[in-house]
Amino acid sequence: MNKPLRIGLIGAGMVSRHHLIAWADIADQARVVAVADPSRDNAARRAAEFGIPQSYADAEAMLAATELDAVDIAAPRQLHAPLVRLAAKRRLPVLCQKPLAPNLHEAIELVAEVKNLTRLMVHENWRFRGYYRDAAAWLRAGRIGNVKQAQLTLLTSGVLPGPDGLRPALERQPFMRGEKRMLVAEVLIHHLDTLRMLLGPLRVTAAGLSRSYSEMAGEDGAVIQMKADSGGTVTIFASFAAHGFPAVQVDRLEILGENGSIRLDGPLLTCSGASPAERRYDLAAEYQGSYNRTIAHFVQSLRDNTPFETAPEDNIETLRLVEDCYRLSGWEAA
Repeated sequence: MNKPLRIGLIGAGMVSRHHLIAWADIADQARVVAVADPSRDNAARRAAEFGIPQSYADAEAMLAATELDAVDIAAPRQLHAPLVRLAAKRRLPVLCQKPLAPNLHEAIELVAEVKNLTRLMVHENWRFRGYYRDAAAWLRAGRIGNVKQAQLTLLTSGVLPGPDGLRPALERQPFMRGEKRMLVAEVLIHHLDTLRMLLGPLRVTAAGLSRSYSEMAGEDGAVIQMKADSGGTVTIFASFAAHGFPAVQVDRLEILGENGSIRLDGPLLTCSGASPAERRYDLAAEYQGSYNRTIAHFVQSLRDNTPFETAPEDNIETLRLVEDCYRLSGWEAA
């Protein structure tokens, strides 16, 4: 059997723990042998927690000192492009957290620049959740016929103060407070990508963005209207400031077809029509499982030299939708 791939992880913040759990799940195929983060404490903490032999305060130092087969980037999004370039110069395959760059133009430039230097995959894991994979399989099998309408709803009170006066979403991810592009670029980018995977090519026809918490730089509410190439209409209805809703994020999705419907209501996925079905999921397990499946796909594609499902060209199509949401809403021009 081939030796496990040697992986260098860049970024030791909150999300890195999910990455490292996923890498540990396939330790016979790939192992993280080094971690780099500007915070030496964070890097050392992750190294100790997961038995990683080496930690660095600088990504370039890690790449220079460590023999690696691939790099996993879990750093903040403003650092993605320079870190991808850094790894690409050494011809190292890269798995990079979404998005590739802060905006569409920079992402297109980056993809063109590294295309002939390395293999690059975007870590867009939402579409790898089990209930979305199952919904996709039902759609591909034609269980509900041609899709006429779809609506995805995400309502949470995450930026509203709880009983303790704290705002749960901002306690968990403090950087959200200062992001000028918040809800669409940071959260709904996942849902836009997943809807593309389920329904095929989409285009944004209208978007309205809003902010309820004035101390945030970006938007916390969004209504997005889209049209599928197949002819169906698609809506996203989302808010992080929804009174009466829990602070945790729970997706709800309805897809109406000519011969049936598919409905996701939190942990429950149902299919109605000629081929009814019902499946229930452990949401916490699916959250981590999406990381596991994404990273396993990256490694398997490297070993088999097969295409990445979330190749940069695919992710750019999601970024086009993100860009159109801001443009059509007039959010940044306001």
